[in-house]
Amino acid sequence: MRECQADPGALKEEGNTLFNAGDMQGALCFYTKALKLSHSQAESAVLHRNRSACYLKLEDYTKAEADASKALDADPGDVKARFRRAQALQKLGRLNEAFLDAQRCAQMEPTNNTFKEMLRLLGAQSQKKSVQMSSTDARVQQMFSLLLDPSAQPSDRQKAAQNLVVLSREEAGAEQIFRNDGVKLIQSLLGSNQEEVVLSALRTLVGLCTGHQSRVGIGHICLCGVMGSGASAVSLAACHLLQVMFEALTEGMNREIRGKDEAILPGEMTCLPLRSMLRHLVEMMPASSVSGPGRDSAINLLVKQVPRKSQRNPDNSLTLWVIDQGLKKILEVAGTVPEMSEGPPLTDNSHMSCSVLLSKLYDDLKSDAERENFNKLCEEYVHKLRAIQTVSVLLQGPSDVGNRTLEMSGMMDAVISLCASEVVCHQQVAVEALIHAAGKAKRASFITANGVALLKDLYKKSENDQIRVRALVGLCKLGSAGGTDFSMKQFAEGSTLKLAKQCRKWLCNESLPPTSRRWAIEGLAYLTFDADVKEDLVEDRNALQAMFQLAKSEDKTVLFAVGSTLVNCTNSYDVDKPDPQMVELAKYAKQHVPEEHPKDAHSFVEKRLMKLLEAGVVSALVCMGKQESPALTETCRECIARVFLALVERQGDRGTVVAQGGGKALLPLVSESTDVGKTKAAQALAKITITSNPEIAFPGERIYEVVRPLVSLLTLDCTLLQNFESLMALTNLAGISERLRQKIIKEKAVPKVEGYMFEEHELVRAAATECMCNLVLSTEVQQLYVATGNDRLKLLVLYSGEEDERLRKAAAGTLAMLTAEQPELCTSHWLEILQALLLSDSLELRHRGVVVMLNLMQAEKSLAETLMESEALEILSVLAKSTEQSPISRAAQHCLDKAIEYGIIKKPEEGGEGNEP
Repeated sequence: MRECQADPGALKEEGNTLFNAGDMQGALCFYTKALKLSHSQAESAVLHRNRSACYLKLEDYTKAEADASKALDADPGDVKARFRRAQALQKLGRLNEAFLDAQRCAQMEPTNNTFKEMLRLLGAQSQKKSVQMSSTDARVQQMFSLLLDPSAQPSDRQKAAQNLVVLSREEAGAEQIFRNDGVKLIQSLLGSNQEEVVLSALRTLVGLCTGHQSRVGIGHICLCGVMGSGASAVSLAACHLLQVMFEALTEGMNREIRGKDEAILPGEMTCLPLRSMLRHLVEMMPASSVSGPGRDSAINLLVKQVPRKSQRNPDNSLTLWVIDQGLKKILEVAGTVPEMSEGPPLTDNSHMSCSVLLSKLYDDLKSDAERENFNKLCEEYVHKLRAIQTVSVLLQGPSDVGNRTLEMSGMMDAVISLCASEVVCHQQVAVEALIHAAGKAKRASFITANGVALLKDLYKKSENDQIRVRALVGLCKLGSAGGTDFSMKQFAEGSTLKLAKQCRKWLCNESLPPTSRRWAIEGLAYLTFDADVKEDLVEDRNALQAMFQLAKSEDKTVLFAVGSTLVNCTNSYDVDKPDPQMVELAKYAKQHVPEEHPKDAHSFVEKRLMKLLEAGVVSALVCMGKQESPALTETCRECIARVFLALVERQGDRGTVVAQGGGKALLPLVSESTDVGKTKAAQALAKITITSNPEIAFPGERIYEVVRPLVSLLTLDCTLLQNFESLMALTNLAGISERLRQKIIKEKAVPKVEGYMFEEHELVRAAATECMCNLVLSTEVQQLYVATGNDRLKLLVLYSGEEDERLRKAAAGTLAMLTAEQPELCTSHWLEILQALLLSDSLELRHRGVVVMLNLMQAEKSLAETLMESEALEILSVLAKSTEQSPISRAAQHCLDKAIEYGIIKKPEEGGEGNEP
């Protein structure tokens, strides 16, 4: 193996083997290693050519073109490399260059029909593009004339601007707009007094910039100003444009890093415009001229674009740059108290958005030194009243930083003293900090000893409902410190029920501001650890519907509280059940043993789920999942996925969930959530796909999006139940169409399904074999069985003789399909098992056996002779004489007819049917 690793020739051969086997990533790896070791120009050219073929298969056409060009630099006469470059250029839309390469290939090999066909196709495509470009150019000029004409009617100018949006979404239209210096014209429209014209200009720029790094040199300073304007629709459109520009600039940076050698560092990218955009976004944070929605949009952009998408990418320089240049500006927003006149304008979502951004930045740090710098910057900023507001935001974001800041000398004392302030906004800020500080059991016990009396006093004596509701939430949080452990309650029996009742009362009180009602849900999120509180809440239809209405409202900060409350009510949180022997040992040692509440039993949970469904929980979850806000964190999405999984547990409820949009809402959750959330969402999709018609549950192209999450459940990290449900769902999909089977194959599911065919658990093994039974309808899968030197067919034959009837049916069905499509697989070695199938008590097994027998008879005369010399002839004769004209008797008769056709046996009227002619 070491010799192979040091020999580029051996590495190339290994790559060729993997390429021929269809493992493009593996082949790519070996060719890359060989290139690093190769000192021969000719050998390197061949390796570049081979690697180009891999990139073509992987649909990475930019790299395919680059590698083919390197091969041609070394050997301009390499016709294979030139053809591969032509293919890559065609896919990249560079038709003229592709045509020249294809023309050169045809000149070098005039008899090659493949080159001739490609030349013909490229000629037709180039002509079509030329016609389209000339037509588009006329339309673009017409739109420009209208927009530049000061005497044109406002409605005509508005319509022209809207037409430009449509043109910019077509490649030809975008190219013509850009070439005709349309960017300056569009930028001038951003100053229009007509909101629709401004929106059209922004949407046109989106079309121009999407996927085009070279076109992103548009004035982002101007765009940041537009995003900071008061109009929320304009602000969102500008935010979307800036996001498109970010993605175009960072294309390649955020790809999944396959290895250290392939890491793409920002230094290699166009970082100056990128950092210029970031600088202006950071400067928007504390600017008083920026609107609240505009500031939220800027924070949202930083959340999406700055932290690394994959921890495998070693470069976090953008995060470090934002912390160095902008952390104190972000903290300034975090420390702003909206009720006071000073400070930038905020929305109800601004503080939560700041918490998410701070958390993302902190989580993206790699070393203790980086985290220490973050902590010091926060500690240096914290001062006076705004310090406590800042600590609240930090506690909701990077809580370790918040806790450390809270432990600064005098900070906790300041919080306690401000709770007693006569100024309402001071009290409000302090109580919120106290609530967030009580997040962990250790700190909860400290506050229980020092702050419970104060919170009770505020709750009972304050005349301001906004203070009272916050004090109530603090008490709720402290009262739930024991979690779901029935024996670890902080307060006296019945206290939590009283607190929950007051929370529900405030929740239903529409005269209270939405922020105060949101705090009531925060309280329920803590109190619903108690099963008695869960029962009372699901029985209160008004409270449930009030909660769902808030979940659909503009206040995004309520999302996590609603999600947590629903997770608690549905018991969809993870519970580690202790080993019974360890429990006994703990009791013997007089250690604490967690206890489950009697009302957390399965029957109670099932009833709660029914109540939630009746109250409209699905539509609330669907709306929550659609929110575009930093407040919809991955953890929040995980909560939504958990609740959906609980709702589809009962087969009878799945139709209701799908009908109300649950199936569609689950699809984004499998890619935008925590790892646990992705798995839960994928399992919910599997359950729906098993029992519902997938074409109805996921109409149109959406059905193809279901495949990848289902395949993701076929890993050892998932439970056997998740494996089983995934296999069952894939079986349903594979039986629908060839296109779906191709999608399953493309997601590399076939080797995984084969692996589960060896699983010890009989249900999983049978489900995998059933899935393979449908997959073998694809020629690609059939070829795996035809390939020499494998035992795949032997396994199916073996399983056809097993005791497990479900496994036998699946294996025999697969055999029947394979022998029908691939006659070369037919052999007489299975005779004993075939006869057992023909004699089975199960009609389904008997039918499969007869079909396999017929396929063998039709494959080859010599094989038919061998079969007719065995007991199979007698068995088929009996089956054919059945009085009922069943599929079995008809297939058996076809077998006998085939034998007569071959002349192996005589017709009954000419003599005994078993005699040789």
